[in-house]
Parts: sequence; C-alpha cells; structure tokens
Amino acid sequence: MTDTEHQINQWFASHMEHTAQAASTVGPDIEEMADAFVGALLQDGKIITCANGNANILAQYFCTALLNRFDQDRPALPAINLGADATTYSAICRDNRFNDTFSRQVRAIGKPGDLLFVIVDDGHKANLIQAIQAAHDREMNVVVLSAREKSDITSLLHPEDLEIALNDLSPTEATPLLLVIINALCGLVDAKLFGGVPS
Repeated sequence: MTDTEHQINQWFASHMEHTAQAASTVGPDIEEMADAFVGALLQDGKIITCANGNANILAQYFCTALLNRFDQDRPALPAINLGADATTYSAICRDNRFNDTFSRQVRAIGKPGDLLFVIVDDGHKANLIQAIQAAHDREMNVVVLSAREKSDITSLLHPEDLEIALNDLSPTEATPLLLVIINALCGLVDAKLFGGVPS
C-alpha cells in the first residue's frame, strides 16, 4: 500500500468512526429538531438559516431541499438562507457592521412563529450570537447544529431551543456529518408532513 492509499484509507476510517459515534448519540435529537421544523411550518412559520464560511453551503443546501424538493415532489416549504444574498451581506459588512450581518436581517424579516436554524462548523462567531439574540427579541425559537460542544452559543439558548452538538470536530471532520444530519432532517420533515418513510 502506498503512502497516498494509506492516507485515503485513514480519511475513510476516521469518517466512519465519527459517523458511528454520532449515530449512537444524536438520533433522538435529530427527530426532536425535525419536529421543531414541522411545528413551525404547520403554524405558517418559515425557517431562517444562517452560517459562516463553508457551513453556509450546508445552509443553502438545506434551504434548497425545503424550497424545491428533497427526495419526493411535494409543495414548496418556506426557507431563507441569510448568507445567500451576497449584496446585502457585503453592504452590511461595508458599513463596518460585520457582527450585524445576520441579526439585522433577522430583525427585518423574522416574526414570532418563525424558526432560526444556525449551523456552526468552526467555532462560534459574534454574528451568529447576535443572530440568536435577534431571534429571541423577535420571539422566535432557535435550533443549532454545531461541530462544537459547550460553546458561547449553548449558553444563549432558551429552554425551548434545541441544539445538536458534535464532539468538538474540526470543520473538515464535521462537514460530512453535518450533511448527513441535514439529510436526515430533510427526510424526516418530508415524512412527517407528507407521509412516507424517510430515505
């Protein structure tokens, strides 16, 4: 076996180890989070997502799966990724308000009954913290999917909020697991709202 083959095998082995560990601990939390999404949608609420860096790709993937479809054709579900609008994002940053990139938008479009979905892969940034505070000010519940445990974000959450926190993984370790969890969430939301067994 070459050094490159050994390295590739190590990547796969590490991924399988992290996946198995997550599968044994976060299953009930995934269903509880899916129920929170379904509850908001059934009350005519929308899902507002935010994330930094590469996690923003996951936020957009989630919103696309809700707005278009996941595994089956069904009505569109309301979801907005605050990081998808590069013009608004850069305009807020231009005015030296980076920490307000998400909170300013949450205060503008969020309403009671909406749900803020925060995805974190690389630590807990001030703009995500302020987004959570803005959501609470707007009487919105918050759900967090995080690669880190015991963070500043955790201390901000209200009793009715939810968090799935992986075991302090690096962004490259966490991203595949976060995607698996998001797929599970999307599948459960579809199944609970429209019937069928999630893939």
